[in-house]
Amino acid sequence: MKIRFATPEDAAGIAQVHVDSWKTTYKGIVSDIYLDNLSVQERRTKWQKRLQDPEPGEGVMVAENDRGQICGFLDYGVDRESGKVHEAELYAVYLLQSEQRKGIGRQMVDRMLSELQAREYRSLMIWVLEQNPAIAFYQRLGGKEVDRKEIQIGDERFTEIALSWQDITALKIQKED
Repeated sequence: MKIRFATPEDAAGIAQVHVDSWKTTYKGIVSDIYLDNLSVQERRTKWQKRLQDPEPGEGVMVAENDRGQICGFLDYGVDRESGKVHEAELYAVYLLQSEQRKGIGRQMVDRMLSELQAREYRSLMIWVLEQNPAIAFYQRLGGKEVDRKEIQIGDERFTEIALSWQDITALKIQKED
């Protein structure tokens, strides 16, 4: 497994993982109609723009399998709620279902954490859909609930939970047994 920073050439692979992981992660949570209408091409266009024109302090990492295919990604930057320079937000972490529970998410978070500390970030937060099974992953890493908000996905309303690490040095990255 290789974890590296993404380049604009990775947009197609990231978009495929983004759509495929949404379809498995949110199956039975978000409507099938919404999931069936997710477009890899639409996501690819968004990712190309994101990767070609990053904001200062932002980063996108990809996980490549042994065949060099992108099987996961992580996106982070300045906390969008506060806008404060030394407060980070983990915007997204997605892995193909076949690659979950192999420690890849932990590896990506660990790499991101090193980057954040090098840039003198002090805190980290993430918004997670309340029904997302990955919420337990973030809680195991020490994330504590600090806020909730309602969002809309398609025609449905959902609750997102903000999990926070007020001190990123306390983020618990441990190897799975």
